[in-house]
Amino acid sequence: MNSPLHKYNDAQPFITEDGSEIRELLHPKRHGNRQQSLAEATVYSGRRTALHRHLQSEEIYHFLAGQGTMTLGEQNFPVGPGDTVLIPPGTPHRLHNTWPMELRVLCCCSPAYAPADTEILEAAD
Repeated sequence: MNSPLHKYNDAQPFITEDGSEIRELLHPKRHGNRQQSLAEATVYSGRRTALHRHLQSEEIYHFLAGQGTMTLGEQNFPVGPGDTVLIPPGTPHRLHNTWPMELRVLCCCSPAYAPADTEILEAAD
């Protein structure tokens, strides 16, 4: 059995299909969990992720730091620390960091995040 404790610095960041920097904090391919994944996403100042959707995964975003604008379907609204957003499967979404510091978000996906489940609808910038 894998250890139940996983250290932040052991999760090496990488860039995902949507253009955000991700640290996979828990993922079935590495940690032994089965039904979901947990990651920290970082969107740098002035950047926007690609407009995208996940065909199978439901996502929950919980905002840790920074300020930005969330696009969710036809809606655009401000987000910041303490906010939580539900993203149903198939719903187009993106983040735009409008703050001079990093926008950091905890992302929970069920089923777990998979690049093949991500459909890019409009490029990042």
